[in-house]
Amino acid sequence: MQCPPGNPRFHLGVGKWFHLRMAPCVIFEDEHLLVVNKPAGWNTHAPGPHAGEGIYDWLRHRKPRWATLAILHRLDKETSGVMVFGKTPAANRSLTEQFTERRVRKKYLLLTDRPVPQREFAVKTALVRVGEKYASRPPHASAEIAETKFRSSRGNEAQIKIGNELETPHVVSYNCVEASPLTGRTHQIRVHAAESGFPILGDTLYGGTPAARVFLHAAEISFTHPATGEPVTFHAPANFDADPRVALRAALFSFENQNFQAPSNVGQAFQSRMAGLGDFSAFAARQSAAPARRRPVAKLGTGKFREPADKNVCSTNAFRVIHGASDGWPGWYVERLGKFLLSQSEQPLRAEQREELARLAKTFSSGGAYHKILSRQVRRTTAAEASPQPVLGEAAPERFEICENGVRFELGFNEGYSTGLFLDQRDNRRRFLTGHIAADFPLLNPQTPDPRPEILNVFAYTCGFSVCAARAGAKTTSLDLSKKYLEWGRRNFALNGLDPAAHDFIYGDAFDWLRRLAKKGRAFDAVALDPPTFSQSKEHGVFRAEKDFGKLVAAALPLVKPGGVLFASTNATNWPPEKFLADVEKAIHSSRRKILQRHYIPQPPDFPISRAEPAYLKTVWLRIGYPKPARFLRMV
Repeated sequence: MQCPPGNPRFHLGVGKWFHLRMAPCVIFEDEHLLVVNKPAGWNTHAPGPHAGEGIYDWLRHRKPRWATLAILHRLDKETSGVMVFGKTPAANRSLTEQFTERRVRKKYLLLTDRPVPQREFAVKTALVRVGEKYASRPPHASAEIAETKFRSSRGNEAQIKIGNELETPHVVSYNCVEASPLTGRTHQIRVHAAESGFPILGDTLYGGTPAARVFLHAAEISFTHPATGEPVTFHAPANFDADPRVALRAALFSFENQNFQAPSNVGQAFQSRMAGLGDFSAFAARQSAAPARRRPVAKLGTGKFREPADKNVCSTNAFRVIHGASDGWPGWYVERLGKFLLSQSEQPLRAEQREELARLAKTFSSGGAYHKILSRQVRRTTAAEASPQPVLGEAAPERFEICENGVRFELGFNEGYSTGLFLDQRDNRRRFLTGHIAADFPLLNPQTPDPRPEILNVFAYTCGFSVCAARAGAKTTSLDLSKKYLEWGRRNFALNGLDPAAHDFIYGDAFDWLRRLAKKGRAFDAVALDPPTFSQSKEHGVFRAEKDFGKLVAAALPLVKPGGVLFASTNATNWPPEKFLADVEKAIHSSRRKILQRHYIPQPPDFPISRAEPAYLKTVWLRIGYPKPARFLRMV
């Protein structure tokens, strides 16, 4: 069964909070399972407490109904394809048992530029770790055995073409091999393929020819459904011809009016053998006819699960497309901003960058592209000098719109260094919009619900957090030192059908107004602190995030209701997350407040983190209470 075209979309719910479109990477969901198509370049789970979210973390904290997701198997970061997560303890037990007893059947597809020695053969070895790699050893009693079956089609069926005859690089043909692991050892397909003389294309760790990605894809998984006992098979078509950077973003956002290539027919040569497997469409049809208690969460078309579409909800059309060294372009950053592309680097564009920008403009059907030279002396440049300059296609209007999670924002290329929205805060704006911070962590205190919660947005800029909170029904107060940006924020409110007059906009110094609001006895359900790394005001003087963030937290805490939420964020690149968190928590404890919940996240997945491009954004959500009063013995 091939995944049909189109992406799942949510409809606007009747509840208090927004319901967003289904993540495009989701290919199936019922009450027991969540099945996804993981793109290459994304970890299964976060490799560390302060690292970027893996697909599991990103999904688990995205929706309340996904809070109990469990990892049942893993894919390497550079491997794409179908993955299954459990949603209930019963499903987890059933699938864990099936994996342990080797009753789960998996099929992978790989590309190689080396000859494959036989049409069908099996490899069975012990695997041991040797530094960063694994190596085969003869099987013995105490060893972890790895067994893989390989099958290559004959003649032209085995040849997969990648490329475009009209563009460079031209079409290149590679051998396509089906791999069926009978065990689930780390790197076992990669090791067995390399030691059999055909390392996977792009798998340089095991001797493969360098390429845009590791060309290994989990195409199919079959098992017994944990609730119905029916055999089911899930497929994720391989799209080896796609740009892996664009494919990663396509797993996050529903692209519209763009030329992103649809899944190729890789693997069709193997489809004839699938007839005997449990047919998923028949299973889903039975599920649809089941009683309401077993009804799927949302239908995905013919026998699959998709949430109903709403044509009035705009898609997300603003995200980062190239994130420096993590995407193979050190020092170069490209963003899609609606109908335009924004390129950024410390130097003018090179010829190869112009070519890549033109290719991306075609991919996203962009009207034009701009380039901004990043400067370390921002305060010494004029708005005209700091503004992006057109380099391709049509000129952008003075003001234009983008969409993000169904919310509209106004942007402009003529306002200096910033365009009006920081894309790396998208997921945090979504948290204000949906009222859901993370698994078992709602934005509002469930013990003291407020019919109209109040949100304070400090250093509000163009009021992105405020707009999202207001769309969800909150009363917002936006505080900033710039009248221009506050007025921009009012336009963002109006753009989304919100009356700016129903919300407060305060012009002034953050520290000064935090004291004033506390003196007036104001209290908020959530307070957002996202200051610039460096700023200066007449009232407070110089603010440096690494030096003064603790003072800012201390000044904001009197305004946080008991059980309320404090959001703290910084993009100070050289400030380690451990020290950032330590300073924030020290300020909270020194103010005699207590942390009841904590959720830390760095930048979103379209800003991929790597050794060559480390994380810079640090954000933490904290539910704040008061310590229990100490009990004193009465002395007689």
